[in-house]
Amino acid sequence: MYINISPQKMGVKYQKSAANFVAYLEKENNETALASCEHFFSQYEDSVSSNEVSTRIDANTSNLHKNHPKFYTITINPSQKELAHLTKHSSNLKDYVRELMKHYAASFNREIYGRKVTVDDLVYFAKIEHKRTFKRTDKAVLENRPIVAEIKQLKQEIKKIESGELTGNIARYRLKIKELEESIPYRQNGQIIVQGMEKEGIQTHVHIIMSRKDATNKHSISPGSKQIASEVFLNGKLIKVGFHRDGFVAKAELCFDTMFQYRRNYAEHYQARKTFIKDPHLYFSNIYKLSVQEKRKAFEIIRPLREKRIIPAISITKAQLALKVFKRLKKGLNHAIQSASIEL
Repeated sequence: MYINISPQKMGVKYQKSAANFVAYLEKENNETALASCEHFFSQYEDSVSSNEVSTRIDANTSNLHKNHPKFYTITINPSQKELAHLTKHSSNLKDYVRELMKHYAASFNREIYGRKVTVDDLVYFAKIEHKRTFKRTDKAVLENRPIVAEIKQLKQEIKKIESGELTGNIARYRLKIKELEESIPYRQNGQIIVQGMEKEGIQTHVHIIMSRKDATNKHSISPGSKQIASEVFLNGKLIKVGFHRDGFVAKAELCFDTMFQYRRNYAEHYQARKTFIKDPHLYFSNIYKLSVQEKRKAFEIIRPLREKRIIPAISITKAQLALKVFKRLKKGLNHAIQSASIEL
């Protein structure tokens, strides 16, 4: 499970309105039959129009300056393994979001009206999507791009030779194109991966758009605070500030496991991922303490990297051999974490 929280920007500036982002989240509906469309929903509403979402978010920005984010977004990206466990992706994730947002509210070290923040103080709307496309920043796109560009240039030159604008040996050009096509590192179902190509597999995920201000439009509740739990003077008053981001992510994982009786492997745990970053040797040592079945599952999670030959295949019965290569694996396994959708 990968969860990301971020303020919405256009370049270096915060967006003045949520309208553009809301319109972006409607992209799947523009290509989907009306009966199959996914609508925005909130804690208590099942179907909210995009216009209403924009209006309510934009109206809830009292006393926020130009250099303040007006709203934040949370992206919830379940792994392929987690999605495969769910029986009804849309309804399951809708229930999950509503429970998750209770934990989100409780993660604020903030009091309003003399009490802790609750989910009823939030102004948020969520949207489930089922497709993903490769972005220009994806590793596969970045590494394919220069080769694809060279192939395109060669094809353009062939056309010019055929039209008489250039002179050259077309057969050699085509041979070079064939060699370049064979050297392209990333493909999907035999097709060269380029920006905009739809990703294969189950890609269901959730976007949440959330006002920075509370439901009364009086109090700022920002998950962007770098402080975790502290007190500051504001307008002459001592108030609590901060957001427990680390605790929120851990609770999000536990919430999913509890709701859907999901048995999480050690390699999928948030705390395990933190252990990997701090001490990969300990991370693998812990894996080798697991039962044979759980060890197999753990290595299934990092298999995508082994298949790309970035790291060698490791027998789960050869713990001593694996211990010798832990340090060498650290750099490569950072990519494995991303490949398996178990990012921090």
